[in-house]
Amino acid sequence: MKRPTVSLLRPALAAALAGALLPAAYAAPRVGSHDGFTRLVFDLPGQGAVSSSVKVGAQAVTVKLGASLKSEQGALNAPGVTAYAVSGGTVTVTLAPGGSRATASVLPGSGGQPARLVIDVPTVGAVPARPPATARPPATVVRPVNTAAMARPRVVLDAGHGGVDPGMQSRWVSEEDVTLDVALRTRAELQRHGVDVTMTRTADRHLSVNKGADLEARSRLANTGQVSAFVSIHVNSAGPSAQGIETYYFGQPLAGSNRSLAVQENGGGSVGVELTRKAASTAQNLLGDILAQAKIAFSRQLAQRVQSRLIAATGAVNRGVQTDAFYVIRNPTTPAILVEVGFGSHPVEGPRLASAEYRERLAQALARAILDFLNTK
Repeated sequence: MKRPTVSLLRPALAAALAGALLPAAYAAPRVGSHDGFTRLVFDLPGQGAVSSSVKVGAQAVTVKLGASLKSEQGALNAPGVTAYAVSGGTVTVTLAPGGSRATASVLPGSGGQPARLVIDVPTVGAVPARPPATARPPATVVRPVNTAAMARPRVVLDAGHGGVDPGMQSRWVSEEDVTLDVALRTRAELQRHGVDVTMTRTADRHLSVNKGADLEARSRLANTGQVSAFVSIHVNSAGPSAQGIETYYFGQPLAGSNRSLAVQENGGGSVGVELTRKAASTAQNLLGDILAQAKIAFSRQLAQRVQSRLIAATGAVNRGVQTDAFYVIRNPTTPAILVEVGFGSHPVEGPRLASAEYRERLAQALARAILDFLNTK
């Protein structure tokens, strides 16, 4: 969307903002609720192989690792699990009443991604009937995660704008066209890898003529059933010198008159100002919510993966990962990000965004980042 050219956040300032928003949230697991199971993923230090031993009891699964982690504990609000605790090299996940089964695997790091501990807990509907009393109880299996044999994760792709709101327009591209094409290409790649995808739109249409209602309807799709990630795709616009890719997760906007790209993406004018005010108020209220902070931490991890993949695939200027009060990603119940895939107003980047080959490159990188985040091959 059109906005004045402003200087980028300096790395130190960006880190300070992120640190203020996410106190002690980094040790929390990423949590994905799928049909039949809940998956918890703990990032481990380093990229090499990590030894482990697993014990599953009537109320908890305990994993002892050959690596030391930051000590932390907290509640979990997902089917089949109620809490987690990390102490040194021991990770304990408390199971919901009646839970007694789980599988755990340690995946070595690759491609710059750290090693991960993956714990899958069957949800109530997936727990098999108890064996006869004389039967030997099944042993806990520690094995590589085979996502093809499990329920499919689901992602929501939001092609920004459309219908009555075309978004940014330049001599080369219209935002509504680019975002839809990239989203459809990303969907095709994710589906090829076994991921279910919900689109906020599949044609040049709006969800409501009222901007607030339109953004609200898009946001609600992230909470329909179990969604592993919500990605909103946009195209930037500014003066002819501005270029590059930037990715946002939800948080406080920058202070000052030019503080917020969100004002434009939230509808611009007085509507954008009001929706941004409401979203910023939500961001402030979330600072004391531990579960919300954990979810925002997952959004930050997703944003980092997306930004890294897109820059590597395109060679575009890296404008970094930042926070802002975007109305469409303000709900912290799902890892959610907004990505600006380039400046349609730039004399080089605009024509690139008009190219089918370049849009395919963006889509492949975006899909790969999402697959990395979901721990899906």
